[in-house]
Amino acid sequence: MIKNVLVTGGAGFVAHHVINYLLDNTDWNIISLDRFKLSGNLDRLDDIIKDNPNSNRLSIVYHDLKTEISQSTKNLIGPVDIILHLAASSHVDRSINHPMGFVMDNVVGTCNILEFARKFNNLEKFIYFSTDQVFGPASSGIDYDEYDRYNSTNPYSASKAGGEELTVAYRNTYNLPIIITHTMNVFGERQHPEKYIPMCIKKIRDGDTITIHSDASKTIPGSRHYIHAVDVADAILFILNKLPNGRDEFRIPKYNIVGKQEINNLQLAQIIADAQDKELKYIMSDFNSSRPGHDLRYSLSGQRMKNLGWEPKIELTERIKQVVDWTLNRPDWLIT
Repeated sequence: MIKNVLVTGGAGFVAHHVINYLLDNTDWNIISLDRFKLSGNLDRLDDIIKDNPNSNRLSIVYHDLKTEISQSTKNLIGPVDIILHLAASSHVDRSINHPMGFVMDNVVGTCNILEFARKFNNLEKFIYFSTDQVFGPASSGIDYDEYDRYNSTNPYSASKAGGEELTVAYRNTYNLPIIITHTMNVFGERQHPEKYIPMCIKKIRDGDTITIHSDASKTIPGSRHYIHAVDVADAILFILNKLPNGRDEFRIPKYNIVGKQEINNLQLAQIIADAQDKELKYIMSDFNSSRPGHDLRYSLSGQRMKNLGWEPKIELTERIKQVVDWTLNRPDWLIT
């Protein structure tokens, strides 16, 4: 059966990759819901429309989820079988400067899409796209699993945790078929140039110096499990096709979507420099002093998804080189 899938934040970085992947790998109709502000860039969807032969199955609806979805917007969206809620404000620095905006986008916005979702009697699945940051910093050797306690360290992570708890409440109160995913640092083509990987690509290309955030001794760089957005999209489709919606389970299903390899930010910058055959110029900076509200290390366990049969298919180094090559050929995506 051909499904109708609503993707919130469809012009955002991760969501547009999900849309493109679903168009390539299913026969589903996709409805993109977006407000087209800072993170929602219509050029991303324009690339899909131009390059993907299946883009006739994509429709685009404008709406800002800070407000309730009106009847006229509901009519534009039409019937929905699956909702993928990826719309969010996601920049830590901006959340520290303007926390209320993140509460409105990530908590109130989530409540509004949940209210919309509970009007559908036959909704198959609702995926809430959360983040590793709800768990807070991870000491060396610690990898948080899906049901570990939260320890938000900035307004962004707190607002994502708040939205996540709302989805749990709607699942328990209204029996919505909700699934929660947590993912770590996602990268890929068409990412906003403020993010670490495109920023490194640009600075290395231009011969500039990169700041590597580290511990107080300025010797241990921060580390992450980076994952390409296409691998995230592949994991989401795996969850949609292979895993239950959780209505009959004791607790809400949660899945960590994690890259295979942990890498520190100095190693990552060096891979990007090597891919350009350029010298890496860098300085180490104490992250606590320079970036309050940020954490040196995040880490999630990807064991549950691996046990169920999913993990990224392509190695991290190859993915990074793909993104470097693509971005150097599309320098318009490095303009702030």
